[in-house]
Amino acid sequence: SALGVLRERNFAPFFVGNLLSNCGTWFQNIAQALLIYRLTQSSFLVGVANFAQFAAVILLAPWAGAAADRFDRRRLIVATQVGAALVTGALAALAAFGADSVAVVIGLALLLGITTAFATPALQAVLPALVPREELGAAVAMNSVTFNLARAIGPVAGALVVARLGIPWAFGLNALSYLALIVAMLVVTPHPPPEREGAKEKPRLRDSLRMLGARRDLAVLLGVVAAVSIALDPVTTLGPAFATRVFHHSDTVAGYLIGAFGVGAVTASVVPLGHPHRPYRLIATMLGLLGTGMVGFAFSPVLGAAYAALAVAGFGYLSGQTRATTLLQLGVEDHERGRIMALWSMAFLGSRPVASLLDGAIASAAGPRVATVAMTVPVFAAMGVLLLRPPREGTS
Repeated sequence: SALGVLRERNFAPFFVGNLLSNCGTWFQNIAQALLIYRLTQSSFLVGVANFAQFAAVILLAPWAGAAADRFDRRRLIVATQVGAALVTGALAALAAFGADSVAVVIGLALLLGITTAFATPALQAVLPALVPREELGAAVAMNSVTFNLARAIGPVAGALVVARLGIPWAFGLNALSYLALIVAMLVVTPHPPPEREGAKEKPRLRDSLRMLGARRDLAVLLGVVAAVSIALDPVTTLGPAFATRVFHHSDTVAGYLIGAFGVGAVTASVVPLGHPHRPYRLIATMLGLLGTGMVGFAFSPVLGAAYAALAVAGFGYLSGQTRATTLLQLGVEDHERGRIMALWSMAFLGSRPVASLLDGAIASAAGPRVATVAMTVPVFAAMGVLLLRPPREGTS
């Protein structure tokens, strides 16, 4: 059971700190989306804000990956969380004093994205130092649970905070949540890494991409991660539009929509799936489930059906993405792990800026239902690749 890894002395504090920090991030995401939507009534500008928050993941990937390979990962994580707390604290203060213009929100989202760009590869790469190798798959799964348990709890709690206390409180609570991960990283004692051969290399994106040249399996897995991220973008970017224009409820219902997706994802974390000897076929099946759930959400006639469809989509998302990430972690050496996980962050988070802009633009032109269906095309394409031309089965 993946839950068994919580008995590891180093992993348990990391899990709790990361969970609380991720819950705070969803406070930030829902408050930011609602603030921009209330100021502009534009799904496109919500997408622009999301673009700003994740653009740095693409632009800084080679430096972020090299930093995770070159420097002490624990210290790097602490430094980025301190920076993120300062940025979100400033946003909370500005929102409280009424200085929360669209330009200010987008500018601070860009700064927050810089901390995310450097934190993500380090957070992913530090996992093997927290658990024995035989527990790495369970650690990756439980690390994914932190994202998705937060996805189930954070948006709903964030929407309640916005509704009852106001948007500045949501931003402020997110600033405090970063302290939980800082404390966790100060408590853990990661295993010392082996000599990192890549530490002296100049960080260049083409060098990271060259690492994938002879490893089609890793390239395919990164493609799967990117497709998953694109398909789930409408849940966040178009949530306010679905809540108000499609289902005719308060805009805070957007948080409940995101929460329904998270409930499905958390359910997937406790439901064992077989066929470990056919990992790519299993991933393809889960991609199909994700895509089908998102299409069902797009055409849901009532809010209850939308919740159910998003739960199905969330189940497929976690099951597919976790297995793809586990295979990536097991397929690389420690000295190159930071750079590969920087590519992972480009695939998972770096695809979000493009997806958010495209998603918002399609929704503005053709409506949120059409946009949601359009964003499932990459995930169905990835499913086809895995079924028709899978990498060699059984690799891990």
